[in-house]
Amino acid sequence: MSADAGAPTDTTRNEHGKTFFGQPRSLANIFGVEMWERFSFYGMQGILLLYLYFSVADGGLAMPKPVAAGIVGAYGGAVYLSTIIGAWIADRLLGSERVLFYSAIVIMCGHLSLAILPGFVGLGVGLVLIAVGSGGLKANATTVVGTLYTEHDPRRDAGFSIFYLGINLGAFFGPLLTGLLQSTIGFHYGFGLAALGMAIGLVQYSFGRKRLPEEARKVSNPLPRSRFVLWVCIAVAGVIVIVLLALVGVIRATNLSIVVIVVTIAAAVAYFVVILSSRLTDVERRRVYAFIPLFIASAAFWSLYQQQFTVLTFYSDNRLNRDLFGWTFPISWVQSINPIFIIILSGVFAAIWTKLGERQPSTPLKFAGGTVVMGIAFLLFLPFAGGGKNSTPLLAMVGILFVFTVAELLLSPVGLSVSTKLAPARFHAQMVALFFLSVALGTALSGQLAELYSPKTEAVYFGVLGAIAIAIGVVLSLISPLLRRLMSGVR
Repeated sequence: MSADAGAPTDTTRNEHGKTFFGQPRSLANIFGVEMWERFSFYGMQGILLLYLYFSVADGGLAMPKPVAAGIVGAYGGAVYLSTIIGAWIADRLLGSERVLFYSAIVIMCGHLSLAILPGFVGLGVGLVLIAVGSGGLKANATTVVGTLYTEHDPRRDAGFSIFYLGINLGAFFGPLLTGLLQSTIGFHYGFGLAALGMAIGLVQYSFGRKRLPEEARKVSNPLPRSRFVLWVCIAVAGVIVIVLLALVGVIRATNLSIVVIVVTIAAAVAYFVVILSSRLTDVERRRVYAFIPLFIASAAFWSLYQQQFTVLTFYSDNRLNRDLFGWTFPISWVQSINPIFIIILSGVFAAIWTKLGERQPSTPLKFAGGTVVMGIAFLLFLPFAGGGKNSTPLLAMVGILFVFTVAELLLSPVGLSVSTKLAPARFHAQMVALFFLSVALGTALSGQLAELYSPKTEAVYFGVLGAIAIAIGVVLSLISPLLRRLMSGVR
């Protein structure tokens, strides 16, 4: 059944109405809010690890590097883990569009906390607010994009690739500008700029909310009023448990990434069990089963890819030659290299998928290709293993991050798209949350793996992780015919 079955005709789905690069007009509105949210998110994240391990004299918190890396990984994982909350609220209480709007407000408050509140207080309050808000916005922005298309609209993957372009425009400019402020006048000015960016995105989105289709506001599985008190009590109890575990030392800064990994795995298993035990058609059930291997491959991919914010930051600080015409550019600028390539290549990939139409590779093969290419990217570090300080040429890092980008475009926008296509009717937003749970697991793993990184053993580190990713991709490609049968017509 198509997503708009039984709904009134909507001009946003009409190919003959006003369009945005050949896509539904409302894509521009969601494109904008996601772009500014990514500006603030990646702008802050570009300087976050530096803020944690830089000395107090340099404006940082002087944490040990392994602890700092674990916190960044845990925070990143918590962002994607919190998509569960955002998706549940959307599906059962408010609808995706409203959750997106309120989440943007929470994100802005988080960045303001980092900018204004001092030390560890600002860090804790800011990261919690940003993680919760970003989780709500992420799952629901993707879901709202999905409502702009019917299930078999051939523009769908291309539309998600254009949406992905907006993400990476923000990801490109964020680290450049916050990194420049951090390196010249201080960390808190960089965090303040991230807050300003989110405020701009929020205002832009507010003007275009009414043009979105009613499907975006639909509560797909309303929570009975008789159960409101129960769920409020569950939420309050959950917060109390977390606070108590932190107070007694079970949850510590040194084990945050492990905690997030365990919670994410438990949440993913529970989610699959809940969905599969619900009232589904046979086709819906087969499609959910097909999603499980894609989930595993996605987690493996992100465990390597998200090391841009952990291992590659350490690498850029010590091993990379950052000399640019006699000027040493800020460490965070390396994180803007990947978005440059995405900005260039996302349109190319969108055009390729549109041109190929029904002849394009299936989703499992795209996932397999992305995982294999990500493994190859890690192997490309091997020629420079064991070098001295500032010994890796900038051009080499640019080339490696180009390969990162190719891998990302094979998997990430396709993953967002397929999660909406394989979703059962009653679990639209929550199926997208499952995809983000794979990102949460991979991101938390990236922080845990980063604690194992050492310049002395980096050849083994990059070699083993690269080989594992390639092996996972090969296995996925071998079982792709089975997955296509389970996907029941979804490519």
